[in-house]
Amino acid sequence: MNIQASNHRSVIANAMYGVLNPIPFGFFVAALIFDLIYLRTAVMLWDKGAAWLIAIGLLFAVIPRLVNLVQVWITSRHNVARADKVDFWLNLVAIVAAILNAFVHSRDAYASMPAGAWLSAITVILLAIGRIGVAAQLASEGKIVHE
Repeated sequence: MNIQASNHRSVIANAMYGVLNPIPFGFFVAALIFDLIYLRTAVMLWDKGAAWLIAIGLLFAVIPRLVNLVQVWITSRHNVARADKVDFWLNLVAIVAAILNAFVHSRDAYASMPAGAWLSAITVILLAIGRIGVAAQLASEGKIVHE
């Protein structure tokens, strides 16, 4: 996010994005943890809990992605940092993996593994890489200050 790009962005959209963007990541990490517990214990509760977490994470992922779509590709597409574009695409691929994961988790609990765990891991890894890239970009520009 360059200084020039932030001049064209809406304060409300930035606030909405800042508040809602971390929520799906938390749900997807929790789903990965539930999948790993299910792989270890074979208690069906964990698999069904992961299915609900993935579905809720996908619901919360819609609004930040739409805001990010407008900010990265429409309103300030010439002033956007490369890390923001990479983050957008990584998030998009992660959401597609999460949608596939929701379909995998809709099957019987025993049939959803190990594909469900792999898709959960791919989703979390893609989201984490995107966030790390944006944070590294902001740190290199001196916009993140640790006291």
